[in-house]
Amino acid sequence: MRVGTVRVDAVADGTSVARRSCFGGDVPPGAHPELFDRDDAAWLPIGCFVVRTGGRVVLVDAGTGPEAQSLPDRMLLAGGQLPTGLRALGVRQDDVTDVVCTHLHADHVGWLFGPDGEPGSPGRRSGSAPPTAPTSSTGRGEMARHVRTGFRRWAGTARLRPLAEDATVTPGVDARLTPGHTPGHPPVSVTSGGERLVLLGDAVTCPVQLAEPGRRSMGDVDAALAHRTRRRLWRELGEEGTSGVGAHSPQPARGRVTRSGGRWEQAD
Repeated sequence: MRVGTVRVDAVADGTSVARRSCFGGDVPPGAHPELFDRDDAAWLPIGCFVVRTGGRVVLVDAGTGPEAQSLPDRMLLAGGQLPTGLRALGVRQDDVTDVVCTHLHADHVGWLFGPDGEPGSPGRRSGSAPPTAPTSSTGRGEMARHVRTGFRRWAGTARLRPLAEDATVTPGVDARLTPGHTPGHPPVSVTSGGERLVLLGDAVTCPVQLAEPGRRSMGDVDAALAHRTRRRLWRELGEEGTSGVGAHSPQPARGRVTRSGGRWEQAD
């Protein structure tokens, strides 16, 4: 994906298997056949994004890591592919200068630290996350022990920079708080040449929640606030030159809201 002169690449760490219960108990059978297969499962990527601009390589979200976790209602997280995906893009782990985690659920932090709790790559200057207790996780999966260890070890150092307010990672790359799914949850906006791409994290788990904003996510800490946030993002994604993509969008390509505000359409 190109945003003006900035290159943004999607890379999946693995697969998330979701069920209708992930989006609320009232999703009727047969709804959204484009999303749910014959076994009533939605196979969604565990998405991460690489932003290359001004000599910086920014990784947005860090996947599940080499883990497989079972979730309620026969749901699943299976990661481990991020290093392979980075190599396919010609990016070494040491090339990554910054990491922004939209939130601390298990499928967004898995590669932040190695098995010993050391940072996953010496080139990483900071891991940014919303103001959530680093030793706890609710929602999608249980945070791996080595990730908990890493957060404890590096808390209060320059390696970790909790985000309590909107922040600029590097010119043209901004993290902006959109609470609801978690207390802070900063999606990342990439702006260049009059275009803006919003990397939505789990503020919008998949486009179904934009078209039907009442559809919650099983990981929403504050469902009412998450609903209001999705409504606001729906309006923003209908603005001229603005598009977005979620971490679990079925197709890891950007989309936009039509000018009439009536539906979501793929932009790539």
